[in-house]
Amino acid sequence: MNAISRTTRRFTATLTPLLAALVLAGCASTVEPPANPDHALPVTAAAFKEGGARFTTVAPAEQQDRGAWWLTFNDPVLNDLVTRAGARNTSIQEAAARLAQARALVRNTEADRSLQVGLGAGAERGAGANTPQGNRPTSIFSAGANLSYELDLFGRLSKTTDAARLDAQSRDALLQSTRLLVQAQTAQTYLTLRALDDERALVRQTVEAYRDTLSLTQRRFNAGDVAELDVARVQSEVASNESEALALDRSRAELEHALAVLVGESASGFTLSVAPWQSALPRVPAGVPGTVLARRPDVAAAQTAMQAAQARVGIARTAWFPDVTLTGSGGFASTDLGDLFKWSARSWGIGALLSLPIFDGGRREANVQGAAAQLDAAMASYRGQVLGAFKDVEDQLSALRLLDDQSEAQGRAVQAASRATVLSERRYRNGLVSQIELLDARRSELRNRRQELQVKSAQYQATVGLIRALGGGWDAPAIVGDAAPAADTQRAVAVR
Repeated sequence: MNAISRTTRRFTATLTPLLAALVLAGCASTVEPPANPDHALPVTAAAFKEGGARFTTVAPAEQQDRGAWWLTFNDPVLNDLVTRAGARNTSIQEAAARLAQARALVRNTEADRSLQVGLGAGAERGAGANTPQGNRPTSIFSAGANLSYELDLFGRLSKTTDAARLDAQSRDALLQSTRLLVQAQTAQTYLTLRALDDERALVRQTVEAYRDTLSLTQRRFNAGDVAELDVARVQSEVASNESEALALDRSRAELEHALAVLVGESASGFTLSVAPWQSALPRVPAGVPGTVLARRPDVAAAQTAMQAAQARVGIARTAWFPDVTLTGSGGFASTDLGDLFKWSARSWGIGALLSLPIFDGGRREANVQGAAAQLDAAMASYRGQVLGAFKDVEDQLSALRLLDDQSEAQGRAVQAASRATVLSERRYRNGLVSQIELLDARRSELRNRRQELQVKSAQYQATVGLIRALGGGWDAPAIVGDAAPAADTQRAVAVR
């Protein structure tokens, strides 16, 4: 018993420094590295061009609720399509799988910072000078546990985890970006299809009008009032508009197939019935601040990718410091399987491993330079993403403003063309004008009515485009600070 007590005390005395080192190392590895002030939050314009702008710093807002913005169109069919796309679109499913992969990598890096414990057992038979029986064959049985822990004295493991976590956040933002893109594409495709339905109806109405004119012209030709040339002209107009109607039918079929892919269904089994275009046109309120761009998921993804690249610069620099790993093992070994777990067959050992390359031909320096270059690329990508976001919003804002004016002008054109058709038809039936004048009037009215539908469709498309450019909706995130000083704009990643 005394021998056992002394052995136990020695074993405990030996393990105490090891356990203390593990605790201290665990505490040290939880200390977060200080933030680098050179990569602060983006400085963005607080308003867009037409309303003036000032520079201000905003907090990341990618987690802000974007809401069900498509409900503002007040179209039940659109609501159903967007819901189905969110549940079954393959691009969203792929982005979600990549996010799950990134989160698994985070857990993998966190496992590297934990105590590693393993169990082992073995059996060996052989003969030689190193065996207890000399050159006589003998068997050795062993069973035990191994422990190891890498001391994160210089933050390499913690920085690796930080970088992996930022990568996962970037993937999360990309998932949100993909979801927003699919929602916008679904809405735009559906609204284009509804506009095409109205255009198809308009062309078919025109075909019927031309057929009536053809019947009248045919009767007048049979009566000898007009020449065969007049009949041929109207026949040409009927056939031309029938061909145009068929072309619109082909375009509608393609849009219907595109909708099927967006909602994750087979084009062979997907059908969207023809219905009147009754979607409401939401109006984005005036004075939307530029700070809403902090919520754009692609901007957030670029920001976290830049931060991950910054963390990897720190990881590359830790290669200049030594790696320290603490190890421990304990178990039993015996030449007799029956005596394997007796106290006299116990064995244990502890150790510490230190590794530091002295000469590596410049590999470490090259890794640091490579990580720094990746950081520069990520910063440039982030800046380009923010600049592109402002461009997207400005494009859609200017498009909506000009489309409003164009819609008003086009409305006047339609009224005038419609009146001209009525007057020409009346004069033609009374024999006061030639058939060419009536056909020209109808062509002009059809062209202007189709142009009116196209302008209306462009307004809907620009509205959806603006919602997407704003990151979904237009509620502004909180502003962190006041206008940035002039010196800070040197490092701004967004400009007016």
